[in-house]
Amino acid sequence: MSILVFIEHKDCTLNKTSLEAITAAQSIGEDLGLGVTAVIPCDRECLLAQEIAGYALEKVIVAKNDKLGTYTPDAYADAWTEVIKATNPQYVVMAHTYQVRDFAPKVAARLGREVVGDCIRYRNEGGKLVLTRRIFLGKLDADVSLQGDAPHFVTFQSGAFRGDSAEKGSASVETVDVSVGDIRMTPEAPFQEAKASVDLTKSEIIVAIGRGIKSQENIAVAQQLADVLGADLAASRPICDSEWLPIDRQIGSSGQTVAPKVYIALGISGAIQHIVGMKNSGTIVAVNKDAE
Repeated sequence: MSILVFIEHKDCTLNKTSLEAITAAQSIGEDLGLGVTAVIPCDRECLLAQEIAGYALEKVIVAKNDKLGTYTPDAYADAWTEVIKATNPQYVVMAHTYQVRDFAPKVAARLGREVVGDCIRYRNEGGKLVLTRRIFLGKLDADVSLQGDAPHFVTFQSGAFRGDSAEKGSASVETVDVSVGDIRMTPEAPFQEAKASVDLTKSEIIVAIGRGIKSQENIAVAQQLADVLGADLAASRPICDSEWLPIDRQIGSSGQTVAPKVYIALGISGAIQHIVGMKNSGTIVAVNKDAE
């Protein structure tokens, strides 16, 4: 028995959240004495495979089919179902991305299983995992005990594990031809915004502003701080609702979920809707005259 970890990419360019999934899988594997194998769906001799092979894994499987060049839930579900049946893993570990949320339940349902999604941590109880999820907008933590036969499908929230903590190593690469059936949808060209949006999930330092800055003119001060630190500027929802900053800068339950090394909050009240979007930051610095 082993652990399979899903590697998400676009045209062989890695989605960095997959490194967090590798870290999670390595941690679980160490606790339970299970090896970890990475799986990359692709339509070619995958250029990403050698990069992933540089981590401490048993091996890297490239699931190859011409229909896997562009993501569709049908193609990914077919490929993953075949790989899982061939390898018989104990756990399938993935990052909780939009893509995973789209196809993973489909795979699990085919196998008569369920997905325990958006987990923030786990613990080992007698060789079995107990997973923790946040519920009610982060107000409560719920423990989920895994029941039934393997494989168990688990997704981890962005920032639950650090991608830069993934253990390096050397793994072999195996390319496996997989069968993919009919594709019931034709993806359109990717949507391109007139102005490139900001992906704050990749930021190492974030300076975030809230209503406590009082006026739009004070944003310039926060921007100066961000420039000096090499940080990205972000905001709580009230700032974006007031159109002081664009919506792609919003952090929280209705914005982006981030986990930078340093998160500096300027004049942010700390509402739970904001906290759920940045609680996994490495170091949080709050600047506010209200100690609460």
